[in-house]
Amino acid sequence: MSSDRRISVALLLLRLSVFMVMLMWTLDKFINPDHAAAVYQNFYLISGLSNQMFYIIGAIQLVIILGFVAGFQKRWTYLLVLFLHAVSTFSSFPKYLAPFANLLFFAAWPMLAACFTLYYLRDMDTLWTVD
Repeated sequence: MSSDRRISVALLLLRLSVFMVMLMWTLDKFINPDHAAAVYQNFYLISGLSNQMFYIIGAIQLVIILGFVAGFQKRWTYLLVLFLHAVSTFSSFPKYLAPFANLLFFAAWPMLAACFTLYYLRDMDTLWTVD
């Protein structure tokens, strides 16, 4: 298999796996908006949002991640996914100060690297894209 083909397969797998995580975060806003509200209050210091607001946020996020997984407008959708995940990762910073009480939070760092890799190599991510 050529190097270009191997890279495109690896980038596709990264894109699909990042999409799966982002999809669960998006669905959480529709299925359990109270949980989403707690996350926004605890990590982003934003409180008082209604369920309807979480449905709107979730709908916008869904459009972004569907464009992302389809490889549509990669410059923008990949950048938005990178930004969304970076905000999530850095807003959790206090959790990293007690690592053994918060081990699962450390999974955010390799995913952030995957988001960066996808954005950085977006022109090489050509498998199953519509762009």
